[in-house]
Amino acid sequence: MKVSLFQQAPYRHLPKDFEKHHDSVVTTPYFDIVKPGLMNQDLNAFISELMLGARLGFDGVAVTEHSQSSYDVVPNPNLIGSILAYMTEQEKLDVAIAVVGRSLGKSREPLRIAEEYAMIDQISGGRLIAGFPIGLSYDANQNAGIPPIETRDRYYEGRALVEKAWSAKEPFAWNGRFSKYPSVNLWPRPVQQPKPPSWVPAVGNPKTMQGVLERDDVYTYLSWFGPKLTGKRIFDRYWEIAQKLGKDINPHRLAFLQVVLVAETDEQAEKDYRQHLETHFRTSLGSIPPTGLGLPGYIERPGVEGLMRDPGDLGLAVRMRNINYSELVDSRVAIIGSPETVRQQITEFVKEFRVGNLLVMTQVGSMPHELTEKNIRLFAKEVLPHIQKIWDDEGWDNFAWPERLRKKKLKPDTTAA
Repeated sequence: MKVSLFQQAPYRHLPKDFEKHHDSVVTTPYFDIVKPGLMNQDLNAFISELMLGARLGFDGVAVTEHSQSSYDVVPNPNLIGSILAYMTEQEKLDVAIAVVGRSLGKSREPLRIAEEYAMIDQISGGRLIAGFPIGLSYDANQNAGIPPIETRDRYYEGRALVEKAWSAKEPFAWNGRFSKYPSVNLWPRPVQQPKPPSWVPAVGNPKTMQGVLERDDVYTYLSWFGPKLTGKRIFDRYWEIAQKLGKDINPHRLAFLQVVLVAETDEQAEKDYRQHLETHFRTSLGSIPPTGLGLPGYIERPGVEGLMRDPGDLGLAVRMRNINYSELVDSRVAIIGSPETVRQQITEFVKEFRVGNLLVMTQVGSMPHELTEKNIRLFAKEVLPHIQKIWDDEGWDNFAWPERLRKKKLKPDTTAA
């Protein structure tokens, strides 16, 4: 199994009563909340934490995109991806650079995304994983002003343009519904031809799942709710569609995001992380207005039908603003505890749902830099070597991993530990 360190970049110093007075997206008052100097501190800590993971033996480092958001202040993750690509290349760290969020559904310049991704692939020497999310409704429709009904059509057109621009041998004209270019001739092109491996972050829309499988992309479930609450309904659906399409059950077709917090003992984990974990969920997902997750027209008909049949896809979203530590741990929205507890719980759900690519989120909410580094170090030393071996005995080809890295064994920098 491939295990990547996934980070968002929250402002870590929100007021204690934030969720009582503010939404976390679109309308959050920046100057009323952000203290001078602390945003700079948080962003540099965010990059340092990702580099620590790269040095300690994670298979990849991963970032995503959110705009006008207090819980992730990265409007263009390619800025961070390029930093990570350069630093890891200079340090000879063979880790994947996974930019799992760069929304084509909201972009008015899809060719810019193609160019940025190609640059990262070149800087990294062919280590990019290219993420293609449709885009969250609050971001694509409220922030970017894209009509909800256009979001998915823009995504499909933009995806076709990006992939043709990467591999076309001659300049070509593009006369799309949303984008028109007299001449497309990308410089540079990606190292990985005809395209870097593609991951598609999504929720539970059956149509999206089918498209991912038909294209041999990786279905990337960026879970806020953990495997216990939504895993079975989401992944059973995914593998059933795969079977209908005649696809194999290669676990590398699936990526999953999980919050993981490790301490010396279960009791110490609660002492270390309780406050920060509650803050994270209450002030991020819990403070997004429900309308921001799906304005009318944003979800296609099959997705609406799926939600009507099984509203459980929404998990605990409606209760996140007031959720407590016990609920988060009992439901495994977050996996927290000693290394033994964490290893056991991760192994259990990974094998049950056939997860071949695990994204581990090690910083949440108000967690300071020092505590985040402790979590990363403990995970890398006590958990990572055990779970990376999952699926080795089945011999699957990880077709959606950068080719340069598929057969290389990473050598962690033990001096960083």
